[in-house]
Amino acid sequence: MRASPWRSVVSFDVYSLPAGLPVPEDDGAAHHLTGLELPDLTLASSQGEVNVRDFAVIYIYPRSGKPGVPPLEGWDETPGARGCTPQSCAFRDLYPDLGVPVAGLSAQSLDDQVEFAERNRMPFPVIADPERALGAALRLPTFEILGLTLYKRLTLVAQNARIVKVFYPVFPPDANAGDVLAWLRSR
Repeated sequence: MRASPWRSVVSFDVYSLPAGLPVPEDDGAAHHLTGLELPDLTLASSQGEVNVRDFAVIYIYPRSGKPGVPPLEGWDETPGARGCTPQSCAFRDLYPDLGVPVAGLSAQSLDDQVEFAERNRMPFPVIADPERALGAALRLPTFEILGLTLYKRLTLVAQNARIVKVFYPVFPPDANAGDVLAWLRSR
């Protein structure tokens, strides 16, 4: 009998980060991104079809969690995996201050992205990229867990559709929106 990839965690909270999460290391997988142009790529999102070129900030994350649904086995032990919901909620909360078009993106299905965006009242599009089309176009870093290929967490800042800043690795994820805001204000 095959074991379930879902672990039973009674107290799992998608909105908080536990102490002791492993810190992701810079493996160089995003060094090539600064200076690249965002592709002319239209994807489905929580707010309908959008073109990635229309955003100044795109934060890319592995997969968001759902309250009451345990994470994948090994999720908390995988550097950079945990924290998608706190990262997204931080971008939601700072969205008015950022003053630029923002989108979140993961390889999750459109149904998952719509549910997440509605539950968390996201004021910007949450993009579904289950085929990892943006990843193929830009050679974005990924990781494997339990047979799934997911994006590693990173944030792209673009000006006129050209990437001018890359935040990678992102840790802690709930501080990323503040880091992006500080960088935007310093320009």
